[in-house]
Order: sequence, then structure tokens, then C-alpha cells
Amino acid sequence: MLRQFVEWLESGEKTPQQLMALCLERIREAEPELQTWVEVSPQPALAEGPLNGIPFGVKDIFETENLATGYGSPLYAGRKGGRDAALVRGLRGRGAIVLGKTQTTAFAYFDPAPTRNPRDPRHTPGGSSSGSAAAVAAGMVPFALGTQTLGSVLRPASFCGVTGFKPTYDLLSLEGVLPFATSLDTAGLFTETAADMKALWERMGHAVGQSEGARLGAPADLPEMAPEMERAFWSNVARLRAEGFPVEPVELPSRFWKLLPAAQTVCDYEGARTHQERWREHGLRIGLKLGELVMRGQKIPPEEYAAALDAIAAIRQEMAKLFQEIPVILTPATTGPAPAGLESTGDPRMNTPWTALGTPAISIPMPVDSRLPLGLQLAAAPRQDGLLVEVAALVEALL
Repeated sequence: MLRQFVEWLESGEKTPQQLMALCLERIREAEPELQTWVEVSPQPALAEGPLNGIPFGVKDIFETENLATGYGSPLYAGRKGGRDAALVRGLRGRGAIVLGKTQTTAFAYFDPAPTRNPRDPRHTPGGSSSGSAAAVAAGMVPFALGTQTLGSVLRPASFCGVTGFKPTYDLLSLEGVLPFATSLDTAGLFTETAADMKALWERMGHAVGQSEGARLGAPADLPEMAPEMERAFWSNVARLRAEGFPVEPVELPSRFWKLLPAAQTVCDYEGARTHQERWREHGLRIGLKLGELVMRGQKIPPEEYAAALDAIAAIRQEMAKLFQEIPVILTPATTGPAPAGLESTGDPRMNTPWTALGTPAISIPMPVDSRLPLGLQLAAAPRQDGLLVEVAALVEALL
């Protein structure tokens, strides 16, 4: 969708106003069922640039001037942002147009948003970037902003059948974004396809890498997953090999999956301290699951938190050596398809290790024979974002 919009604009076939009208018409058609938006209110263009005339959605934990910024919580209903977050400001400076604010789980944790999955509204779109993933999947907007603390970009991208990109930790500014756990929080992006993500990344001013000769690895040691995900993952790995793309067996460090409890400790400890004042003031009205995190996280001793950070740092060193041999590692993006209902936003265990390590990771839709989408996750060493988006676009084309 994004590349199509760019092509129309550059050829003169459509104007920015016509593209915005297309987005608004799609929202009028689908929004009553999907509930992806907090507010739809296109903002004036601030500048001309490589994203000139391209509309985008903004997760409702980003500050946005004169637009709803309520953090997915009824406690902040009606609140308006007083300024644009740095990432929003930067995109507007490149000509992109804020279309509106997308739904998020409350304070970007696990208390669900009202958004439904465009592929099947009986299922969750994932979270916490629920509205951003769903809006892109429904064709309402060519790209959208999200954030990830455990799996909040990659998981909804997999569930909704779009591309979600979590760049290297701290590469994209979080100034003006509601924090959760600052050692983990990362800004991210959604597009329809990996090729769209590559185009967006370049137009944001970032270089892409050369994928020629890049070696890919697929580890056999993976967490338990649904049969349809296991089938899809290995069949797509086989398809890449059949297309001549080298995907080698790779052995992750023995402690790799210990990143899951370590990251959860960091998330609980830091998240509890971020939200403890809200908890004291509002109790469980901040969200049942978030309230439980605050109570749990406040009991974690500082030495346990420090040990978790040390464990992550040690595994990061081990992974740096592995990435020198195998630049891109493939894993499933989720343990399975989107769960039925809206009570759960899904399990982030496939994404959490990459978030803890600060590495870039991207989820792209796999060709599947199942009713619901499934994502293929690719991860690379920190600061190898350009290589990763280039390889993801190539893998997408081959599949």
C-alpha cells in the first residue's frame, strides 16, 4: 500500500487529498466493526519531503499536538497532547500526514483494547499496538507507529498478517512516548509488506544493507508452539532452501531462552516503578493486569533485578559471536495464530528475547494454508537494521 501511494503521488495519478480520501473511506467502511482508532482527525502537512502526502497512524501512547493522547485508559479519556513526540515530529518533517490516533491496550500492557482482528473479528489483533497493526491490515493507512516492550509490535503484526519492525533499541527516539520499562521500550513500525517497510525505512533517512551472500540460520531449539505454526515455519524454511537461499541449522546459546524470565523480571521491576503512582491513586482502575504487575514488581528485590540485567548482558555477548557467523536468524513470530476472543492479546515469548537483547527484529507474513495469518520473524545484530529490512524484503519476494 505504501509503495502504491508513493507511485501514485510521484506519477501525478493521485493527489495527497485523494489518498487521504481513500483512507477515510476505508475507515468509514470498516471502523464500526474493527474499532482501531481513538480519534480520526487528519492534521495539516508541516513540510514537504520524501514522505510527502503519505498518511500514517500513531499509537495512543505517543504525544500528538491537539490530538487525543489517552494511553488506552478511560482514566485519561479526553486528554489532548500538547506537542508531538520526536518520532511523530520527524515523520511530519518529512512530509507525512498524521491521520489520527490508534488504539492501544491500557498503558501499553496486557489489558486489552476494543480493537478486533481484521482477518477475523472474532480474534484478538494482539497488543499492545493493537490499533496500529489492525489499521494497516485493514487498508486504512499505509503505515503506523507502535512500540514494543516484550512483543507489542511483532506479535500483532503476525496475528494481523502485516509486517512489523522493531528496530535496534534506542535507534528511534522515544521522547514524548509514555514509558513502561525503559531498558526494553522500543519504537516500531507497521506496513502492509516487507517491501513497503524497506521503502519506508529509506524514506525515513535510514540506509538499507546489501543482502547478497547473507547467511540465514534456523534453530531447532524453539519453545512449544501450535502445530500450524510449526508446520508453516519449517515448510517456509524448506521453501527458502529450495529457492536457493542458504538457511543453515543454527544452535542458539544454551542460555538463550533464559532471556524470557530475565526480561519479565526487568519488565515487572521497571514497569511497577513507572506506574506505582497511578496504582496508588487509582488502584485496579489502571487495569487489572497492570495492577497485578505493579503489585508483583514492587516485591522484586533490587539485586534480583540487577541479576536479570547481568544475565541479559552475558547472553548479548554470546549472541554477538553467533551473529558474526550467521547474520540473520529465523524463528516463528508467535507461538501460533491469534487467539479467539479479546480477553488475551497473545503470548510474546517468541519476541521477548530479541527485545531484551536490543536487536532489530521483523515479522513478515508467511504463505500459510491456515485460516489465520502467521508471521516469520527475522532478527539481526544491533545496528544491522538496514541489512535486516533488505533481507526481509528478499525473503518475502521468494516466498
